[in-house]
Amino acid sequence: MSDNVGKAEDFKKQAEKKLKGFGFFGNKYEDAAELFEKAANNFKLAKCWNDAVYCYEQLAECQLKSDSKHDAATAFVEASKCAAKLQPEKATNLLQKAVSLYTDMGRLNMAARQLKEIAEVNEKQGLKSEAITFYEQAADLFETEGSTSEATKCKLKIAEFSGEMGSYKRAVEIYEEAAKAAVENNLLKFSARGYLLNAGICYICYCSADDLDIKIAKYKDIDLQFEGSREAMLLDNVLEAFQETSVEKFATALADFDRVIRLDAWKTKILLEAKRRLESMAAGAEDEEEDLQ
Repeated sequence: MSDNVGKAEDFKKQAEKKLKGFGFFGNKYEDAAELFEKAANNFKLAKCWNDAVYCYEQLAECQLKSDSKHDAATAFVEASKCAAKLQPEKATNLLQKAVSLYTDMGRLNMAARQLKEIAEVNEKQGLKSEAITFYEQAADLFETEGSTSEATKCKLKIAEFSGEMGSYKRAVEIYEEAAKAAVENNLLKFSARGYLLNAGICYICYCSADDLDIKIAKYKDIDLQFEGSREAMLLDNVLEAFQETSVEKFATALADFDRVIRLDAWKTKILLEAKRRLESMAAGAEDEEEDLQ
């Protein structure tokens, strides 16, 4: 380990000396770049992350001086990976530099992948609003490049976070769109019912029971396999609970479904919000009955 640090420090000093010296036709930047790369690799092996970040950044700047944008973008990506160990915010900034270079070169697919990476960094930090912004940008570029499956993955993340943050309408739109696309693809068609269920449980968080009834019928038209499925039965039972403002029926519907298909954390969170809404509706109905007596 100490041997790697010693080598890295030596390479870094040589690289910095090269930059301070004279050079012809950009050769000093090429020579310095080679030395900074060696220094960065050794710092990385020694887990000296901040020093590795510095050397990768210097490498990127040398590559830019040599008009090697692709290599510079690669260096910024490597710098970001090291920065992510200790400085997530800096990691995001470095990836944005890579995105800018890839975009300038017309490498939109590479730019999209880095935007997705930025979104994932923000997601790990719990910064969901920020993650949504970068997933949106990534999805747009993936679609431009015809990478439909990658764009869909980004959009599903947006739907997931939108639902968690109470933006139910947006989540519903994305899940419905994903379901429509899935039924057209033999490899993905079995995912459609899951997307429709997610859309339905988000929908009940803000719509009326009558509107949910119409929505469920629409879902059965979108996916002909949806009717009679466990997912459809859950939405039908939830609808009945809301029509009767019965918290007990709602709880029973979830328990019945959960015994066969485990409710994941996301669905549980959204359904808890739906239950709170139903409880509020039930309490309001009780108050009206008392006023009439």
